[in-house]
Amino acid sequence: MWASWLASLWRIAMMLGDYRGWYRRLSGQAQIDVAIITNIRDDAEGRVFWGNKLPKSGHSNGARIYLNGVSGQVRGICITAEELMTKSGRVRAKKYFIDAVVWAQKRGAKVVLLAASTKRLFGRDGHELKQLFPDILFTIGDNGTATLLCLDIDRALARTRLNRGNPRILVLGPYGILGTAVTEHLLAKRFELIGFGANQKALAQMAEDYAIKVATDIDAIGKVDAVIACTHNANTRLNSDSIERLRKHNRKLLVIDVAEPANLDESTYQLCRDRVIRQDAGNAYSPLLHYVLGGISSGMLNLLPNVAFGCFAESLTLYHAIYHEHNHVLLNQDWFQVNPANRALIKDAFDSVSVASPKQTCFNKPVTSFELDYCGRAHPHETSKWVRVNS
Repeated sequence: MWASWLASLWRIAMMLGDYRGWYRRLSGQAQIDVAIITNIRDDAEGRVFWGNKLPKSGHSNGARIYLNGVSGQVRGICITAEELMTKSGRVRAKKYFIDAVVWAQKRGAKVVLLAASTKRLFGRDGHELKQLFPDILFTIGDNGTATLLCLDIDRALARTRLNRGNPRILVLGPYGILGTAVTEHLLAKRFELIGFGANQKALAQMAEDYAIKVATDIDAIGKVDAVIACTHNANTRLNSDSIERLRKHNRKLLVIDVAEPANLDESTYQLCRDRVIRQDAGNAYSPLLHYVLGGISSGMLNLLPNVAFGCFAESLTLYHAIYHEHNHVLLNQDWFQVNPANRALIKDAFDSVSVASPKQTCFNKPVTSFELDYCGRAHPHETSKWVRVNS
């Protein structure tokens, strides 16, 4: 009851405090420029946004975000990341998503983001959505996330001085959209890479396409300097035991975690924080980015003020570049595809609205040291759930 009351109070406060939105209504502008449609991470996050009373439509408003005059509205659908892995969950998610697009289009949205785990809900090209809504530009936002993630990786490797040698780097989920971008980025720097993931067929294809080492057993990986976590799949989640198996003797393990929900979650991190340096990754900062109710609303997304997920930033920036700066070339790009050309276009668009990587944080708290030396006691191995990937 209290959760429902607080969620309703937050929405009422956002509506009343959205002075930019009131001005847009009075001046005849569209209520929404960009709709950010997303599933929820889990039931706990659902209770934060809706309490115990789910919206009858299957979707409702979340945070309201502005970027240099562009109005973005988060619209949450009542589906968890876990439910999206089931057939019935995907059927419901598609219905809710399409309904949410109709809702957003009626309010003027011209750009729609498939956020979080909805990115491949309509396939790899989004053909169904594009046919249903020909006047809307759809994006999965991963060109923006990949651009920021690679910047985060480069900065972390420089801060730890790993970039001065030939670090051995483990990529979790190298065959995914972000994993592939990271693999290409690090191979261009001639670092030694190892791929690990739950999809053995895709893993084998990565080994063939990129000539990288891959492993389906943690003991076959060996010691590494850093881990780039691009998936939260249960079979590839880091735990205290895997950290101990992977880190080098008397060295902390650098973990750059872009997964949502986090691969190395906060409770697990607390168990091994003395042996690991973990960094949030793939997020965007801009002094021109603002939430209605500031830190209260950004905190609902587990983000700091002036910080958004990289995919959120891409969708807002695309609208700004197309409709404020009249760069209509971007309308002709397929934003379901993540490639160097699209990433270069997004990088230029980011620069025009001062979007960059935020200060380095771990669960929104500053990373105070990137010193990798570790002289603590050895930790006994625990019973590990991450031993072998099941086929």
